[in-house]
Parts: sequence; structure tokens; C-alpha cells
Amino acid sequence: MTYDSSNIFAKILRGEIPCHKVYEDADAIAFMDVMPQSPGHTLILPKAPSRNVLDADPAVLAKILPLVQKIAIAAKTAFDADGISVMQFNEPAGGQTVFHLHYHVVPRYDGQPLKSHTGIMEDGAVLSANADKMKKALG
Repeated sequence: MTYDSSNIFAKILRGEIPCHKVYEDADAIAFMDVMPQSPGHTLILPKAPSRNVLDADPAVLAKILPLVQKIAIAAKTAFDADGISVMQFNEPAGGQTVFHLHYHVVPRYDGQPLKSHTGIMEDGAVLSANADKMKKALG
């Protein structure tokens, strides 16, 4: 399968759709997931177009993983989490629903299951406040 530049993340990267951004540099962006599975659920994606890890340029992968780590550390701190789940899905059978390479960083708490991706969007004020917590934790 080829990369489809009309996917929602490509639109976010082009500024056509707003997001609650927590980090951006020349290579990547991180923003709050609008349907978080836990408070602080953050998405990290490279700006370079690739469908998923299966077709990504290894140089892009080398740049994105240190950012995933940085965001994970910040999320654990900002949301006083007991742990962090880092997830990345590939192709429909692998659970991928948006076909632009991205990583999920999800704060986790002992004894609390993740909320499901129900299609119900979180309130924008909550996402904005969570983005501010992440920015503060990132320094």
C-alpha cells in the first residue's frame, strides 16, 4: 500500500486541522490524542510521510525514537503515572486506523484499565490543560 497524503495526520502536519501540540521540531510533532485512553495520551509522528514502520526510512526511525522516549518521560512525570505504554500499530490487521506512522504514549496507573477508543472526543479544554502539563514537564 502507498502513503495517502489525505490522512488526518498529514492534514494536521499541513495545518489544515488543529491539534493540541506539546512539541514540534524540524522532524516531528507530538500532540494530545483527541480520544485519549488515559489522561495525557500523546501521539508522536514524524513529519516525513510514511504509512507505518514497515515502509519508513530507517533514518526517520532513528530520529523519532529518542523523541518517543522524551515524551514518555514527560508524560510519566506530568501525569504522575505508575507506568507508560508505548504503542505503534501497522496495517489494519495490526490495529492501525490512521495510515501515517505514529506512536502512542499512554500514561498508566496500577489497577486501571485503558479506556477504549470509542469515537467520543475529549473536551478541548481538558486536552489544552493536558498539553500545558506536558509542555511544562518537557521544560
